Amino acid sequence: MKHVQGTLLIALAAAAAASAGAQPWPARPVRVIVSQAAGGTPDIICRLVTGRIARAIGQQIVVDNRPGSGNIIGAQAAARATPDGYNFFCATAAPLVSNPYTFRKLPYDPVKDFASVGMIAKNSFIVLAHPSVPARTLPELIALEKAQPGRLAFATDGPRNFSGMIAAWLNKLAGTSILQVPYAVMPVGIQDTLAGRTQLVILAVPSAAPFMKRGDLRALAVSSARRIPGYEDIPPIAETFPGFDFIGWFALVAPAGTPPAVVKRVNAELDRTLKDPEIVQRLRETGFYTDGAETPQALDAFLRAERERWSRVVREIGIQPE
Repeated sequence: MKHVQGTLLIALAAAAAASAGAQPWPARPVRVIVSQAAGGTPDIICRLVTGRIARAIGQQIVVDNRPGSGNIIGAQAAARATPDGYNFFCATAAPLVSNPYTFRKLPYDPVKDFASVGMIAKNSFIVLAHPSVPARTLPELIALEKAQPGRLAFATDGPRNFSGMIAAWLNKLAGTSILQVPYAVMPVGIQDTLAGRTQLVILAVPSAAPFMKRGDLRALAVSSARRIPGYEDIPPIAETFPGFDFIGWFALVAPAGTPPAVVKRVNAELDRTLKDPEIVQRLRETGFYTDGAETPQALDAFLRAERERWSRVVREIGIQPE
């Protein structure tokens, strides 16, 4: 009996010690994986937001850049990370939504391997023309192509990337055959458009802004269904083709199995950060807009809708996974 009592006391003491030693989250630095290189727009946005969250939680947040292979390297690292509340993934649409439609096989499951935390920000793309192109609106561009077929060409980042898909979808809806010239390095494509060797290019707002400001390129339309804050004079493609909505976005997710209490806390801090007027303004200056983090459930619903939309677009433009 004494032996049993002694064993019980030891077990209770160990449990008490473990409980006393357990520290509330976060007890150490938090890691956020970004599947693009340092210095790129996703990296800049992630660092802006996580820097503010780090101050709120009183712990360092380390941004871990894992670029390469169409975002697969970073996504795989995030999917395989320990779901202990100290690993997160600042993800774009590619790893969570579009990769399943452009790659035949992935080393991670974009649906089952991640838990939604919250939306960060959204951005649109702008269809731009060289000043030598007489069209000043999207309908005028379509009319020009139909009147003089073969005259125009898009500089794109390839048929399976955003600008290539937008160009292909536009051709499909408009009944045009504007040539796509794919570039392995998009800055070269931009330079060719600036020089007039290609006449059209599709760029995210942060990339397009300086060229529009200097008058080097003319904006014809934006790819989002609604007009962009700060660029309200540029009409959406949807005003010509109702239902057209093609945006980029950043969302924060975690490895599946991350403690719900941590997800809830990070979602709250993210929402508070994104509603700070200073952060809203800084995002707007780079061409992004935010409606706050919303809820993990809202992000789940958004991702489901995005996958359905991508499935339709890919089917319409005839892309086959590779």
